[in-house]
Amino acid sequence: MPNNWKTYKLEELTTKLGDGLHGTPKYSPDGEYYFINGNNLTDGKIEIKQNTKRVNRDQFIKYQKPLNDRTIFVSINGTLGNVATYNSEKVVLGKSACYFNVKEDVHKEFIKHYVSTSDFRRFLENNATGSVIKNVSLKSMREHELNLPPLPEQKAIANILSAIDDKIENNLAINKTLEDMAMALYKHWFVDFEFPVSQENRNPELVSGSQPIGYKSAGGEFTDSELGPIPKGWEVRKVKDLGEVVTGNTPSKKYPEHYGNEVPFVTPTDFKNYGKHILNANRGLSNSGIEKYTKKIIPKNSVVVTCIGSDMGKVALCKTNCLTNQQINSLKTNHFLYMYCFFVYNYSMLKMLAGAGTTMPIINKSRFEEIEVIMPTSTVLNSFEKNMSYLDEQIFNNTKENQSLTQLRDTLLPKLISGEVRLKEFKEQVESVIASEEGTTQSYEV
Repeated sequence: MPNNWKTYKLEELTTKLGDGLHGTPKYSPDGEYYFINGNNLTDGKIEIKQNTKRVNRDQFIKYQKPLNDRTIFVSINGTLGNVATYNSEKVVLGKSACYFNVKEDVHKEFIKHYVSTSDFRRFLENNATGSVIKNVSLKSMREHELNLPPLPEQKAIANILSAIDDKIENNLAINKTLEDMAMALYKHWFVDFEFPVSQENRNPELVSGSQPIGYKSAGGEFTDSELGPIPKGWEVRKVKDLGEVVTGNTPSKKYPEHYGNEVPFVTPTDFKNYGKHILNANRGLSNSGIEKYTKKIIPKNSVVVTCIGSDMGKVALCKTNCLTNQQINSLKTNHFLYMYCFFVYNYSMLKMLAGAGTTMPIINKSRFEEIEVIMPTSTVLNSFEKNMSYLDEQIFNNTKENQSLTQLRDTLLPKLISGEVRLKEFKEQVESVIASEEGTTQSYEV
């Protein structure tokens, strides 16, 4: 530890440290407040999920905690180590989330980054009790010791780590915009049937001028189909007609030699980590694992869809050869951009097929293969995928950059927070990464 750093207990750095309600409030479906627990703490923010219960103001007043702009949350019951900050959300706190209010003379973001480290997560795991549901006591939280640098260095370390986080968030926001654009185009062309027609693309009878207009607006001809009226020349196909469907498999833990780092082993958790493009996974296969599961390995640009359980209906593109687990059906197809959009747009249909509301919703392989798809002419399809490839490339590049940024942050985080290395040792590398779009660089001196 550097000479000018000091050791404190966590309770010495906070004005208040506690947890949420040990019990169940009275729920109100139309209540304006949300009852949250540790599983609502995601990537530094409070995430309100579809199944998050609501309560009314009376319940809020009865069970409210002294949360403010200095509050940090850490999950301490069940799932351990989720972290978030409080940003005036209307919430009532459950017992699985610990909250603490950081003192004014301590940099809140430094503490947030500290409790996000793998070392702090190990502390939680090592101090948890309970054989089934793990729990960390408030006493353990209060007595946890950490090394703290002087305030200027806290700020400098937190600022550099937050700048990396901000850049990651910015890329995610850009990708969200690009994805929204892609889905809007899909709907315009293949739901509203307003794909552009012109004299140049074989529809001279619909367009008198040189500017393209939408097929339906131009009075394009429709024919009846199993899925309703579709443009003349289009057809209804089944998923199995458009490529090969592969249901994944999980290598047995009896054969640890099948696990390794040669190709990713993708599970629904990896969808959350990467978004549209899956570049890697938490686990992987060895060469012997690849040999064992050769028939289940799917190639780059396969469309992967979760088809069982609470994660039902998530869709992604694998950007590398991989194996998935049995919760995922994958489609190997040349029209992966079109089919990706098809599955994303038809999320509700997938949920319905799986039996939404049942204990274990599922779409097995045979049912997945039978899903009907509207297929346009090759001219329209190729034009759409050309447009999509441009957006897809931008999303892919941002995802790759985020992967590099995440690796840099996760390398720096424990070393800077512990004082193992000083910020100035990484100053040039970090500044080059977080340089602004205008080419200027913000300097963080220690």
